[in-house]
Amino acid sequence: MFEKKNGAALRTREPLTDTQMLMFISIGIFAAMYLAAVLFMGGGFRKPQMFFDLLNDNAALIIISCALTIVMITGGINISVGGVIGLTTMACAIFVNSRSGESGTVSILLTLLLALGIGLGFGILQGFLVARLEIQPFIVTLAGMFLARGLTTILSLEPVTVSHEGFQALVESRVKVPWLGYVAPNGNLIPAKIEIGAIVAICVVILMALTLHYTRFGRNVYAVGGNPQSALMLGINVKRTVFWAYVISGLLSGLAGFVFLMHKPAGNASVAMRSEMDAIAASIIGGTLLTGGVGNVIGSFFGAMILATIQKIIFLSPLNASWWQDMANGAMLCFFILLQSVILMRRNNSKKAGNLLKNLKIHRADKAPAGKEDHHET
Repeated sequence: MFEKKNGAALRTREPLTDTQMLMFISIGIFAAMYLAAVLFMGGGFRKPQMFFDLLNDNAALIIISCALTIVMITGGINISVGGVIGLTTMACAIFVNSRSGESGTVSILLTLLLALGIGLGFGILQGFLVARLEIQPFIVTLAGMFLARGLTTILSLEPVTVSHEGFQALVESRVKVPWLGYVAPNGNLIPAKIEIGAIVAICVVILMALTLHYTRFGRNVYAVGGNPQSALMLGINVKRTVFWAYVISGLLSGLAGFVFLMHKPAGNASVAMRSEMDAIAASIIGGTLLTGGVGNVIGSFFGAMILATIQKIIFLSPLNASWWQDMANGAMLCFFILLQSVILMRRNNSKKAGNLLKNLKIHRADKAPAGKEDHHET
């Protein structure tokens, strides 16, 4: 009896979903890539601080990758995230400098509210145009990118460095992890350090993962991206779901701008150039499909870490040139797109074969009783 129950449990175990499979593939490739760097490059890769440095340097990219992921799952796109980061950093740098001499805590909170307000404004505007007026998201967010870049240059053509003492203290603050540190040649223990922005990015990933997988809104996002017409027939408000996806994306973009300013305390018209392309690449490498319905912010996190690891490996190698990084990112992106296509094609074919066998069994089961009844009648 016990063996039969175990056999039944094994037979009823559900296979991995497309989202889970693609996420595990991205995690495995990141682990293999980082392990290869540890074994063959050694040096800093053997210290936990290298992993923390990847988080510190790419916290803003991780956040906007989450912002892209939620929109891409609905079947949309948002290429204004980089422009919003640039506008946010410039506006926040000017604003916090204007409050020099005032309380650091109050100034930082007001600056954070300004950053979130800018992102929220772009999210509401773009969400309304895409969801309510049904304008193509690429066109809407392209206009949003140009608008954000234009407003950034209007604010200042010159770089603006943050001089507020309270904000500078926030920029220089680190969370120390002594047990992950290393012993210097002079015998001193150097603890591992992680920036506040990296902690914020990790919290965003966790919060978005819980939202997408354990809330009604998250299930609606996947349903809308999978098939909007079916979602509508199930009673899901498609327009409202798409609208809130863009609002959250804009809000996260504003937060990413604030985190970027904590890492590099200066506003500049060229800040976060091409970061929207990196975020899209990270999302795709993490398993998010441009067609919608499949994606995961945890996968996007590891997608961003894969890009960051490639950048660090090339920087520490003799091939220290920008075009090598672009070529490696492009090759990795093409590889993941092909891999996704092959996996999904095979899974779709297996599903079709399974449905065909199921239909044949049902057909045979329906014919068998009919034959017996005819035999008894004769």
